[in-house]
Amino acid sequence: MNRVEHRIDELGSMKKYPSQLYYDGDLELLNRVKVSIVGSRKTSKYSREITHKLSSSLTKVGVCVVSGGAMGVDAVAHLGAGAANTIAVLPCGVDIKYPSVNKNLLTDIQKSGLLLSQFEKGAKARPWSFVVRNELVVALGDVLVVAEAELDSGSMRSIEFALKMGKEIFVFPHRLGESSATNELLKEGKAEAIYDIDAFVSRFGTIEIKEIKRDPFFEYCEKNPTYEESVAKYPNRVFEAELNGDIEIRNGKVFII
Repeated sequence: MNRVEHRIDELGSMKKYPSQLYYDGDLELLNRVKVSIVGSRKTSKYSREITHKLSSSLTKVGVCVVSGGAMGVDAVAHLGAGAANTIAVLPCGVDIKYPSVNKNLLTDIQKSGLLLSQFEKGAKARPWSFVVRNELVVALGDVLVVAEAELDSGSMRSIEFALKMGKEIFVFPHRLGESSATNELLKEGKAEAIYDIDAFVSRFGTIEIKEIKRDPFFEYCEKNPTYEESVAKYPNRVFEAELNGDIEIRNGKVFII
C-alpha cells in the first residue's frame, strides 16, 4: 500500500480535500477521463445489463470507470470496464478486500487497475466510512451515472454530493414504481436520462487506448462455454459471477446477462 503524494485536481470539489489518500495499483488511471457509476446493491437484471454495456462501451473510447467496489451496480460497472480500466474506491484499507464476495474482482483491480482509499492499512469498513467513500467516488468522475436507486438507499448520499459539487447526473430510464430515486431526479430536472448509450459515450470523444486489457473471464464467457468447462477453468469467478447475477446457466452453457 502506497500513499498518494501529489494533489488530485478533481478532489478539490470535495467539502474538504482528503488529508490522506492511499492506493495500490496504477496511478496513471487518474490521468484518464473518468466517469463515476453507482447504484443499488440489489439491482434488477435490466440495470445490470445496461450498466455492463455502458461501462464496457466507455472503456472503448478511453474512459476510466470509477465505482465503490460493492456488490450490485458497483461490481457490474467494474467488471464491464475490465480490471485494467477501472478505479475502485474502498470504505476500508486497500489491503482489505471488502466485501469478501468481491475479493477476486478487487484482487484483479489491484493487479491491473487502481484501488483507492482514505483509510490506512488494516482499517475496517464502518457505517460512516461508506459515506466518505461515496464522496470520493463522486468527486473523481467528470459526471455521475446512477444506474438504479431507491429514495431511502445509500446512493442518495452520492446524489447529494454530486448536486453540491455541481456534477452532471445521468440515470437510466426505469418503469414507474422502480428506481424511485432516479425517477424523482428526472421529475425534478436534476438528472438527464441515458436513452442511447452510444450517444452518451460519444460525449467523451473517440480516444484510442492501445491494447486496453479486457477481463479474460468475460471474454471467455462470451463464447458460451459449457458450465463444466467454465468451472474447471475459472472455478472462483464462475461462482462469483453467478452470485452477482452477471452470468446465467442455460441448457448447461454459460451466458453473460
